[in-house]
Amino acid sequence: MKIAKIETFLVPPRWLFCRVETDDGLVGWGEPVVEGRAEVVRTAVDVLAEYLIGRDPLRIEDHWQVLTKGGFYRGGPVLSSAVAGLDQALWDIAGRCYGAPVHRLLGGPVRDRVRVYAWVGGDEPARLREALTEQVEAGFTAVKMNASGLLSSMPTAAEIGRIVERAEVAREVLGPARDFALDAHGRATVPAARRILAAVAPFHPMFVEEPVAPEHLSRLGDLVSGTTVPVALGERLYSRSDFLPALQAGLSIAQPDLSHAGGISETRRIAAVAEAYDVQLAPHCPLGPIALAASLQVAFATPNFLIQEQSAGIHYNTDADLLDYVLDRAPFTFVDGYAVRNDLPGLGVSVDEAAVREADRRPHAWRNPVWRHDDGSLAEW
Repeated sequence: MKIAKIETFLVPPRWLFCRVETDDGLVGWGEPVVEGRAEVVRTAVDVLAEYLIGRDPLRIEDHWQVLTKGGFYRGGPVLSSAVAGLDQALWDIAGRCYGAPVHRLLGGPVRDRVRVYAWVGGDEPARLREALTEQVEAGFTAVKMNASGLLSSMPTAAEIGRIVERAEVAREVLGPARDFALDAHGRATVPAARRILAAVAPFHPMFVEEPVAPEHLSRLGDLVSGTTVPVALGERLYSRSDFLPALQAGLSIAQPDLSHAGGISETRRIAAVAEAYDVQLAPHCPLGPIALAASLQVAFATPNFLIQEQSAGIHYNTDADLLDYVLDRAPFTFVDGYAVRNDLPGLGVSVDEAAVREADRRPHAWRNPVWRHDDGSLAEW
């Protein structure tokens, strides 16, 4: 069995899918994308495909080593994301070849269901109470929301107050038995992050995500040592070596993204390193169904897994939603806030290939907004 064809598809709202086909007709799907740079990742996949065509798809680890280390210049979001999607697709092929779900190929399941959380926005908190109530009624036991919209470099008391208001409303609606997380989105400076963590601590968030941007990880230890709030990050870290300084600084929750951090293969290794630091895994996944399917396979087989992000109804999904490109929605049916394990082969996702090909005829060109402060200087989005 050899890899015969590799294709990519730009599909709304902001995703990139890849399809890997073997010479005997097996097909695997992956989701290699950097949101806002999907076209660049598409080109990277095309370059990496030059090596893969004609090779045995089941030599997943050897291919991962060559694709990540065979070039003199390595790493970074574009290359790591291109490798991630191809890695997902190869694991999908392996599962279909052996007639088993990927989690069984990873050593077998350690749990029967995976806790997931829902997004409720939060940039503009006017509908927050209603959105929280909707997710509670849908059975979710945890939600995540942005801590703020645009944030000043040194936030005013009013800005901090609006963050506290979000946390207060969340705790009031959810009660003590459910969880909420705040995503700071790297918008805060280190001094601002200190104040935010202190201000929301009384409301016991499950975690605060990306309290500082990844380029300031050297200051993470200062933040962690000064708070009891669990700190989470990792969507903009792409390897074990990227995560190591954060783990050593006292990170509570690691959030690698399976479409950015080298796919299933590297995320499993990140989880193993995190376990050595007593750190939990909560994979980042505001993306499409293939990325979520891959994340769930890892979650079922990873002992130190905590909770899984998923993008159904997320505010980014304006032109298409999570399940618009799948034929069988059952694997993504959440029961009481959990995804239930099944034994569907590969990643367990049935892609609607016709819908994907039709969507790619009108490829998206999604870009994240560029925000500016009142004085005209660039603000973190």
